[in-house]
Amino acid sequence: MAILEVDGLKVYFHTRNGVVKAVDDVSFSVDSGETLAIVGESGSGKSVTCYSLLDLLPKPPAKIEGGTALFNGKDLLTCSAAEMRQHRCNDIAVIFQDPMTSLNPYLTIGEQLIEPLIYHPNKDQVKSRPEAKSKAVALLDEVGIIDPEVRFDCYPHEFSGGMRQRVMIAMALITEPKLLICDEPTTALDVTIQAQILELIKKLQESRNVAVIFISHDLGVVAGIADKVLVMCDGTVREAGDTDSIFYNTQNDYTKKLLAAIPEGAKTLPNRATGNESLVEVNNLKTYFKNQLNTSKDSDKRFIKAVDGISLTITRGEILGLVGESGSGKSTLGRSILQLAPTTSGSVKFAGETLTGLTPNQLVPWRRKMQMIFQDPYASLNPRMTVFETLSEPLLYHGIANKHNIASQVRQLMDDVGLSQAQVRKYPHEFSGGQRQRIAIGRAIATKPEFIIADEPVSALDVTIQAQILDLILDLVERHNLTMMFISHDLSVVRYISDRVVIMNKGVIVEQGETEALWDSPKQAYTKDLLAAIPRADPRSERARINNR
Repeated sequence: MAILEVDGLKVYFHTRNGVVKAVDDVSFSVDSGETLAIVGESGSGKSVTCYSLLDLLPKPPAKIEGGTALFNGKDLLTCSAAEMRQHRCNDIAVIFQDPMTSLNPYLTIGEQLIEPLIYHPNKDQVKSRPEAKSKAVALLDEVGIIDPEVRFDCYPHEFSGGMRQRVMIAMALITEPKLLICDEPTTALDVTIQAQILELIKKLQESRNVAVIFISHDLGVVAGIADKVLVMCDGTVREAGDTDSIFYNTQNDYTKKLLAAIPEGAKTLPNRATGNESLVEVNNLKTYFKNQLNTSKDSDKRFIKAVDGISLTITRGEILGLVGESGSGKSTLGRSILQLAPTTSGSVKFAGETLTGLTPNQLVPWRRKMQMIFQDPYASLNPRMTVFETLSEPLLYHGIANKHNIASQVRQLMDDVGLSQAQVRKYPHEFSGGQRQRIAIGRAIATKPEFIIADEPVSALDVTIQAQILDLILDLVERHNLTMMFISHDLSVVRYISDRVVIMNKGVIVEQGETEALWDSPKQAYTKDLLAAIPRADPRSERARINNR
């Protein structure tokens, strides 16, 4: 019997520029103990569909124009504010995409966990603080938090991304809801942590007989956990059915496009590295940070060894993939190579010249030759600068262009990264995530650098946009004769783009080698775990993998 039945749901946004049909005649149902995956790109209407059920949309501009959403026979769309609060507190819970922005930084994890039990109890739930704490600690243990008694009194910033997401799952389950909505809960997580979270959700769902709606842009992620799949695009349902039918008997072209966008297979372009000419040489590099939380006299505890004695060489013309989980030291190594982070010891050479020890002024000439593409373009682009100003700044600063030819060079950069020249006077917030990343790439190639470090440039993008950005990077590397270090936690992405791969863990290199050789015959257990955690668009194999863990 269906616990939730949505029929003909229509949600429109009334804006200054007209009416946007965010959700247009969407219907689906979910049974107790069943998982429905709603899949589509950003802007397809996935999240709006689910948020409208819980009255979480701003009104105006949002307005529910039609349809019904029966939860245990009661229409959620006609509930009063008091009834909706009861549903949100006791019956339906949400796990949001970014736990760091969802958790209150001023309250301990424990206080946030017990809040619904203390302040919004129903007749079947505990009411006293000791009872609530006991239940919260037990649930933290159930979701895999080590030392739950101690962690109960910690703050969100003291947890890793994966641990914060586990806390969000515990928070969602503490009132024992009948329906759990998971809004892209693994998008920005490492593949190993992502696999753990997916398996945890599946396990908890089965043990508690909870209905789950799992929102994602990646069909590979939902392959092993979904019973049914709903594919959305532009506010409408393009395809719906049981998981095996969607994957093995795909009918809709849009669904086929989502499946084709999942990166798999080896790099198709040849390795451009010729000879043994080294462009970047890193020798015994160490980057330590003081551990403010530990005052021990033991030097091993007083310092966080983000990069601990790494040596590697990047040959001119190659794309080196750098892989590891969050906290492995990947980004710190990249920043240390570019001298954006202070190094403790060791050396970095670029084109035979030593960079370590140079002053900021002495590094200026080298900045033109070495650039970085950051993970989050929205954070790395100045919101007060137009695209024209963003792209012209490095050109003017390094004397590459002047006021007479700057416009033509900016237009050329727009063409290079696949953006319309007509958008050059817009600001970052007026672009999509994929377009902002193209702007960041344009800024990086503006100075015609020899070497670029791309730090997780596609980790938070839709799979279709991710595929476009990866192909753009490969094209630019070829056309501009670039050398690149590509940092990622996703081995599928790295395999698609890299000639050689270095695996990092806890500040050291665990394994390295030619991409296909390492892929086919990994030597270290850590590398094997990373490979095994990659989600595959094959429901049968994914279900078997989850069941065997």
